Amino acid sequence: MAAVKIDGKVLAAQVKEEVAQEVIRLKARGIEPCLAVIQVGNNPASTAYVNGKERDCGECGIKSLVLRLPEKTTQEQLLETMAKLTADPTVHGLLVQLPLPKHISEEAVIEAIPPEKDVDGFTPINVGNMTIGKPCFLPCTPAGCIRMIQSTGVSMAGKQAVVLGRSNIVGKPAALLLLRENATVTICHSKTQNLKEICRQADILVAAIGKEAFVTGDMIKEGAVVIDVGINRGADGKLHGDVDFAAAMEKAAYVTPVPGGVGLMTRAMLMVNTLQAAKLQNSMK
Repeated sequence: MAAVKIDGKVLAAQVKEEVAQEVIRLKARGIEPCLAVIQVGNNPASTAYVNGKERDCGECGIKSLVLRLPEKTTQEQLLETMAKLTADPTVHGLLVQLPLPKHISEEAVIEAIPPEKDVDGFTPINVGNMTIGKPCFLPCTPAGCIRMIQSTGVSMAGKQAVVLGRSNIVGKPAALLLLRENATVTICHSKTQNLKEICRQADILVAAIGKEAFVTGDMIKEGAVVIDVGINRGADGKLHGDVDFAAAMEKAAYVTPVPGGVGLMTRAMLMVNTLQAAKLQNSMK
């Protein structure tokens, strides 16, 4: 029996509609949620992401401020621009599109974002709060993964979950959020031994390793939930995930496609975080 494709387009539309309705209520109280995005340079992938975020804001009724700075912008100039947006009470969310040019420290930039405006969930304070289970802005991609798993109706409690990848942006936080849902979590990486055997035990498999079709059919447990975070440009010029989608559809119960899966949910969760930031900064729940 073929797996069910988890449709990120449908789920993201539902999430954005929920946000849009809440934004209408906020605007009626004189509060207009606002997301500021800074892009340094003209990386084509970054430009596409930023344009997508602009569209999402428009669909949700959120004000979008996009600042496109030249590649030669210095770190000091970028930090000055960020400081102005930080001080602006009408800006609720602040996001600096990564990657940055090599002469700018990503760490310094992330640490300059105040936690209350950190709608990407990348600052040390938000990461720390996530780790100990305190309220915080969750990183958008892992939060989107959890929403996609929840949409299947499969309980994560007590399940064996395997996360492929240990990045600060996806792998580690995804493992923490699965733990929060009471799954038993294993993180795998480039030094992991017996990788196939470990993956085959996974009731929930989250692939975020950055290698096209790395997860083959013989690595997937019958009836598993497979979440593919990978976005790889193939030799055919098309986007492919970290999972062999056709093989996964034959073995798993639920699979996310690429494109049309986690990427769309990532952007939808950014809208959720921006809405929440506007509420918190106006002392609303």
